[in-house]
Amino acid sequence: MKAFDKEEQRLVRIVPSPRQLAYQQREFYGFIHFTINTYTDMEWGMGNEDPAIFEPTELDVMQWAKTAQKAGMKGLILTCKHHDGFCLWPSAYTQHSIRNSPYQEGKGDIVRELAEACAACGLHFGIYLSPWDRNHRDYGSGKAYDDYYTAQLTELLTNYGPIYTVWMDGACGEGPNGKVQVYDWERYYQTVRRLQPDAVLSISGPDVRWCGNEAGMVRSSEWSVVAKDMTSPALTAALSQQADTEEFRVRPLDPKLEDLGSRFVLKNEQELAWYPAETDVSIRPGWFYHPAEDDRVRSLENLKEIYLNSVGGNTTLLLNMSPMKNGKLHPHDVKRLHELGDFISHSFQNNLAEAAELWLRPTTDIQGRTGHILLKEDDCYFEMAEGEKELEISLSWPKPVKASYLVLKENIKFSQRVESFEVYLEIPDQLQTLCCQGTTIGYKKIIRLGEKEISKLTVKITEARVCPLLSFVGVY
Repeated sequence: MKAFDKEEQRLVRIVPSPRQLAYQQREFYGFIHFTINTYTDMEWGMGNEDPAIFEPTELDVMQWAKTAQKAGMKGLILTCKHHDGFCLWPSAYTQHSIRNSPYQEGKGDIVRELAEACAACGLHFGIYLSPWDRNHRDYGSGKAYDDYYTAQLTELLTNYGPIYTVWMDGACGEGPNGKVQVYDWERYYQTVRRLQPDAVLSISGPDVRWCGNEAGMVRSSEWSVVAKDMTSPALTAALSQQADTEEFRVRPLDPKLEDLGSRFVLKNEQELAWYPAETDVSIRPGWFYHPAEDDRVRSLENLKEIYLNSVGGNTTLLLNMSPMKNGKLHPHDVKRLHELGDFISHSFQNNLAEAAELWLRPTTDIQGRTGHILLKEDDCYFEMAEGEKELEISLSWPKPVKASYLVLKENIKFSQRVESFEVYLEIPDQLQTLCCQGTTIGYKKIIRLGEKEISKLTVKITEARVCPLLSFVGVY
């Protein structure tokens, strides 16, 4: 036995919870940033805004939901309350809410409207409730504010049906009394677990972590098994948004945090956690709508790049949409999101691997199954013997095919195992050549093949933590 076998076993004992697994399987979902900031042309409100300015005269939450659906998203998260403290539902605990706005003569409830629109469109519904409240008098007072925040969290978790995520950012600043609140995170978490046990706690929570920037950039090697202290909300707050500036939103990943989960990095960590990454980015420079940014909607090429790198790099993608003052998404944004949805559906529609001759080494798994179980995205996986770490998969076609993408997936119910792989292509009348080398696969890896005409493709898993358990291979 090799000296590091015990360490490998320790690493692969860390697996996702059912709620984490379901969240990763959704892959791509949307943010809706819409509140009183939309009317003040600000990113971070001050908390002293007059609710009378909040007047979406053509609010169309069904447009939001249908646009998300067309883009290929599986859910929507609404900023129910941002840092300014203004609530998009008629909270019983504050006057700083939609109840005191002109919208529907104070009888409106945008949280309910969007929850119902999501249900009608087959989308999951999630909530964002900022812990920082620049309006509430008790912010900074300790338990009194925690009581208030928990009461509002309870309203949102009990009155609007199933909630698939509670998105908590790390923003923390002064309230109207000049004080800063020390958040009782464990109390918040317990409230969510009690009222919505299937909901994941994201970003300043123990289920899903922030990728580390708001520019749509991801690590080349993204690990879901990391040191347990990464789940600390204090660490997330230190790493996350501390300024409402565009310069912050486009900053790259911190090079010191490029490797979070290699065997070398984790060897001295006493406690580990399954803590997968989410890539969050806005379709515009800002998170809220600003008329000056109407000509700065991300290009389709940029969104394609972000999608392929994030969903195809073992993270989920959270893409923000910013409704205008009238309550509708701008036509530019809608058009671009439709284009993105078309790209996703067309690019990954026809799995060329299903028409290929398939060969694996080893030729069968320990249950006697062939590699054909890898051609369908389901719970099947190629189960190798415990001591075997190298797997070779070859696909060949009688006539050359034009290949753009290779998709590989591990069965992460049994942790993340692959540490290195190679992909080889054989072009007609040429020798087989190395196309790329990689490290992690995880839930999903998308590898660009350059639209080459190929007659054969070979994947070699060259190193893994105990035996690799691949669940899918697709060529598109």
